[in-house]
Amino acid sequence: MILTVHFLALASAFFDYLAIMVSLSVRQSLAILLTLASDTLAKDWLSPEYKWLYEFPLPIPPQKAERFPSQPITNPVTGKPIRYYEIEIKEFKQQVYPNLGPATLVGYDGISPGPTFMMERGEEAVVRFTNHAKMNNSVHLHGSYSRTPWDGWAEDTTAPGQYKDYYYPNGQNARTLWYHDHAIDHTAENAYFGQAGAYLLHDANEDSLALPAGYGVYDIPLILSAKQYNNDGSLFSPAKEETSLYGDVIHVNGQPWPHFKVEPRKYRFRLLNAAISRSFFLYLENAKGERPQFQVISSDTGLLTNPQKVSDLYISMAERYEIVIDFSKFKGENVTLRNTRGFAADTDFLHTDKVMRFIVSDKSVDDKSDVPSALRTVDFPQDKTGVDHHFRFERTGSDWRINGVIFADVKNRVLANPKRGTIEVWELENSSGGWSHPIHIHLVDFRVVKRVNGRNNQVMPYEATGLKDVVWLGPGETVTVEAHYAPWPGVYMFHCHNLIHEDHEMMAAFNVSILEDFGYPETQFADPMEGEWRAKNETAAAYTYDAIKSRIEFMAKFQPYNNVVEVESRLDDYWATKTAAPANASPKPTSVAPTTISTSTTSKVTTTAKVDDKKSDDKKSDDDKKKTTTTTKNRRALRFRGANMPMPKRTAAPVA
Repeated sequence: MILTVHFLALASAFFDYLAIMVSLSVRQSLAILLTLASDTLAKDWLSPEYKWLYEFPLPIPPQKAERFPSQPITNPVTGKPIRYYEIEIKEFKQQVYPNLGPATLVGYDGISPGPTFMMERGEEAVVRFTNHAKMNNSVHLHGSYSRTPWDGWAEDTTAPGQYKDYYYPNGQNARTLWYHDHAIDHTAENAYFGQAGAYLLHDANEDSLALPAGYGVYDIPLILSAKQYNNDGSLFSPAKEETSLYGDVIHVNGQPWPHFKVEPRKYRFRLLNAAISRSFFLYLENAKGERPQFQVISSDTGLLTNPQKVSDLYISMAERYEIVIDFSKFKGENVTLRNTRGFAADTDFLHTDKVMRFIVSDKSVDDKSDVPSALRTVDFPQDKTGVDHHFRFERTGSDWRINGVIFADVKNRVLANPKRGTIEVWELENSSGGWSHPIHIHLVDFRVVKRVNGRNNQVMPYEATGLKDVVWLGPGETVTVEAHYAPWPGVYMFHCHNLIHEDHEMMAAFNVSILEDFGYPETQFADPMEGEWRAKNETAAAYTYDAIKSRIEFMAKFQPYNNVVEVESRLDDYWATKTAAPANASPKPTSVAPTTISTSTTSKVTTTAKVDDKKSDDKKSDDDKKKTTTTTKNRRALRFRGANMPMPKRTAAPVA
C-alpha cells in the first residue's frame, strides 16, 4: 500500500514536471524532477520513530583537564611546558529514546562526543589513549601536522589492554580540529559508536579579535552526526555496510534534534560534520519561513581572510566551518537550523531536513562582540601551473579504489612522492557514479583551486578565502587542489571520509620524501610504524607520575617539532637554490616505507612537472579487474605479510 501511494505521488509529480519543462532548460527541468522525486520517495523511518524533536537541550561536551596540573612536565631541550592528558576509551550506556532501552556506545572517557581539548598555540601536548574497549583503535588528530608515528596511521593500532602516547605539536594557527578513530577496517564502527571529539587550538591573533567568546556560553561546538537505531533502542551497526549508512536520526553533540536557548546577540558556532556518510546543506529558517543570512568566519584550517555572508552552507563529512549568527533580530522567536533534501546523493528520511532549534529570549542584552571585516592573512601556496597527479575515486566490486588501487595493496598504495617543501597540484575526480566523496589529505592545508561538473562549476567563497584539509567531491565532479608539502617528511594517508568507503579500501598513501642533502640537523620521524612509538601493554607502573615524566622527556629529547618556523624557512631557501641550479643538480629524495611492511616499496619519485596519471592508472585498473575480488581476510594477509624491519637510527635534535 505504501509503495502504491509513493508511486502515484511520484507519477503526479512527474506530470506536473512535464507541464512546466517546456519553459525551462534541460538542467533546470532535471533538477526539479529530482527534487520532487526525493521529497516524494523519502522514507519515513528505518529506526523506531523519534517523537521528541527540539524537546531536549543541547549538551555541551566538557573541557578536558590535564592529569598533573600542579606538577608540570617540561621539555628538557626547550624548557617549555608539555601538557599531559589521559583519555580512556570505554563502553557506556546512553538513553537515546525515552521509551526504549539504552544504546551501548564506546567513547573517549565514556562520553560521546568526547571531552573538548582547549589548547594554546606553541604549547606541545602528549595525550595517552588507553583502550578499555573491545576493538582495536587508532587516533587521528584531524587538522594537525603531527609527525607520522602520532598521526593515526590506520595500521598503527592499539589493542584492548594497551595504551599509546600521542605527541601533538599545537604549532599551527588557531583552528577547530577534531580527534577520531582511524583503525584499519573498523574506522566507521569506532567513530559511529562514539569515538570522536573536538580539539580547539587558540592563538593570540584570534584572541585579539572581538569574536563571540566563552566556551559553552557564546562559543559553541555543534558536532553533527546521523545514526540509525534498532527496535529496542540499541544502535544499528555499520559493520556489514559496503556503501553508506546515512542514518535517519540527526544528532547534535550526541542529542537527537536538540534545542539551544540563546540571547538576542551574536554567537559563534563551530560546526563539525562527524557523520560517517551524511553530508549537510544547512540553512536557517525563522518563524516567518525566511532564510536569514549568517557569516562564515572559519574553515578547516582556521579563520578566513574575511567573513562571508551566506544563506546556506555545504558541509560534508569531516569538514569544519565556524559561523556567527546574530539573533538580535529574532528576539522572542524560534530559529531552526535545517538541512536541504536531495543533497549529495544521500538518502533522505522523514526528519533529515531538520537539525536543531534555537530558542531566542526576549531580553535585551549588551553585546560587545564583533566580526571584523578582515580576519587574518592566510598563507596560500604560490600558484603553480600544471597538474602533478590525477586521482580517480571509483568503485570496483565491493572495493572503493583510488586509481584502481586499494589500501591493502601494499606494493602499490603509495601513489605520490612529493619532495619535501615543494608545491603540488592534485586533481581529484569522482568517477563512482551516484556517490559523493569528501577527500581528506593528511599533514597539509590545501587551497581549493577549481571545481568542474559540480556546484555550478565554482569554488564557494567560504572555500576560496581559506585553506582546507577536506574537500567534497559531488557525483561526477572533479576538484583541483594545491598544497605545500611541508614541514615534515614521511608517509601519510589520503582517503575518502565517507568512513564506509574508507574501510572498504578507498585510502592510499603519499610519501613526502626526505631530502638527503637538506643539511638541517633533525631527527627523522618518517615511518608511521616505527616500533619505539607504538602501543604498549598497560601496567600500573606506567601510570605513575615519575614513569610518565620520564617517558615524555624521552620523547621530547628527539624534538619532533623542533623550530618549525626555521625548518620551513630553510626549506624555502633550499628550493630557491635548487631552482636556480641546473636541472641535473637536483638531489634524489629518499623514500620511506612503513617498517611492518617490508614488501611495501614506494613508487618512483614524482617530479613537479605535469604527469599524465590517467594512462598508467587505466592500465593498472584493468589489471586489477582481472584479479580475484579481495576479501577482508586476505586484505589483512596482504597488509601484514611483511616482517618487522630494524628501527632506523635516530639522532637527537639540536638544542633550540
